[in-house]
Amino acid sequence: MDGLMQPRPLTIAHLFERAETLFAHKRIIDSDGTELPYGAWAVRVRRLVSALAALDVPPGARVATLAANHRRHLEVYAAAPVSKRVLHTLNIRLSPDDLAFVIEHARDDVVFLDRRHLPLVRKILDRVPGVRHWVVFPDGTGTALPDDPRFHDYDALVAGSEPCGGSFEAAFTGAEENLAAGLCYTSGTTGRPKGVLYSHRSTVLHCLGIMAAGLIGLAERDVVLPIVPMFHANAWGLPYGALMTGADLVLPGPSADPAHLGGLMERHRVTLAAAVPTVWSDLLPALPGRDLGALRLLLGGGSPVTPELSAAYEEAVGVPLTHSWGMTEVSPVGAVGGLHSAHDGLGAAERDAVTSAQGRPLPLVTLRIVDPASGARLPHDGESVGELQVAGPWVASGYLGGAGTDGFTGDGWLRTGDLATLDGHGYLRLVDRIKDLIKSGGEWISSVELETALSAHPHVAQVAVVARDDPRWVERPVACVVLRPGASVSAEQLRAHLFDRVASWWIPDEFVVLGSLPTTGSGKVSKESLRQSLRTR
Repeated sequence: MDGLMQPRPLTIAHLFERAETLFAHKRIIDSDGTELPYGAWAVRVRRLVSALAALDVPPGARVATLAANHRRHLEVYAAAPVSKRVLHTLNIRLSPDDLAFVIEHARDDVVFLDRRHLPLVRKILDRVPGVRHWVVFPDGTGTALPDDPRFHDYDALVAGSEPCGGSFEAAFTGAEENLAAGLCYTSGTTGRPKGVLYSHRSTVLHCLGIMAAGLIGLAERDVVLPIVPMFHANAWGLPYGALMTGADLVLPGPSADPAHLGGLMERHRVTLAAAVPTVWSDLLPALPGRDLGALRLLLGGGSPVTPELSAAYEEAVGVPLTHSWGMTEVSPVGAVGGLHSAHDGLGAAERDAVTSAQGRPLPLVTLRIVDPASGARLPHDGESVGELQVAGPWVASGYLGGAGTDGFTGDGWLRTGDLATLDGHGYLRLVDRIKDLIKSGGEWISSVELETALSAHPHVAQVAVVARDDPRWVERPVACVVLRPGASVSAEQLRAHLFDRVASWWIPDEFVVLGSLPTTGSGKVSKESLRQSLRTR
């Protein structure tokens, strides 16, 4: 017997019309201080939908963006999926070769881009013949538009179009909640990037997940600053979540300058912000003296948040840096850290151990760990280490075009490539990436644990540990270290720091001091780049 509920589809059109009608007075704030109420923004979205029709962009077409976090980008975020087209956020940090590959692989029909990216587009223009239109956002730079009929000025295009009327939500049938709504590509650190195709249903459910109380708990009274780029797994779902809840949205533009970000947080009374740990580390010195009393949650993800960095934020602004875990394939948020009732009464050291974990899965997300060799499920005892696998309604079941089938199990779970533990309360703790483990003399060394130990040194700003081939031990760890400004430390001092923190045979034979660590397109430390550079040293 089926239930007698209305078969209403879950669509981004509902998110848009909810923001348009219930939250017309709430604000979208650009990096230059320009404020646009959701109601006025929604009119521009409706104009853009008309403009897409005038450009003969058909339903189902891929509508790509190559842009920073700003309100015009957010207009495309809404206009493409509500009109049954597919938003494809392009990673501005990709190499020209990978960017051309992704555009062609996705079969993008139109690309919206910041004016500053015109030189990059010129490099690949002949390699992406399938793109019929290039629509250029104003961004304060003076690069001239090419004398080419395929290029259009965004504001002129929108201003010259009448707002389309009617309800987008009413145009969707029940089955159409499974239509593709968004497309993001993985960073491609071990081969070509792979496309992850989100549905309307998965996006709406992910929004509900990040609204769950006790985890992220996104709400109408929040002022949200997604420092994480809108091309990085849809800024961890925060723009769509803000539309659904009616939260004010502060969009920082292309600059990650610490003074700029700190100023936005203070001036607009930001309550919730999200970024990768490297950004949070750079931002910390710019925060003393600022009034950041409105903050309630600071999210870190993409790579481990060290206990020292989290504690430094708690001391500086009264709010610790909270772990989150996810992947492009998980839309992306799968788990969020923090303390819960099961941890009442713990001592300080035990509480620190909990807060340093990646956290508890969001509702509807299920995690398991398995033995990488046998595939046998392992117990959730906080000790057994296995490959992390994940399932849920906003978790990918495959990649666009059928690539990477080995990333999924026979029973449909996503293989994350992470080694992890799960405890009896469901708390996830990452041990390492499978490919980043170091096997020395037949025994495993965790690069993550070494990095955490080294990060506790007061002179160390960033660290990444990778393997180097060794004729005797097969592999030995090398620590690549970025020091704090003005700091100086010797290899002997770093070894002494590690002596009581890790097994003696884990201690790296070599410490390399760098000015910065290379990053992937999503802002994570690129260990593959470090490995390659070490081979030439």
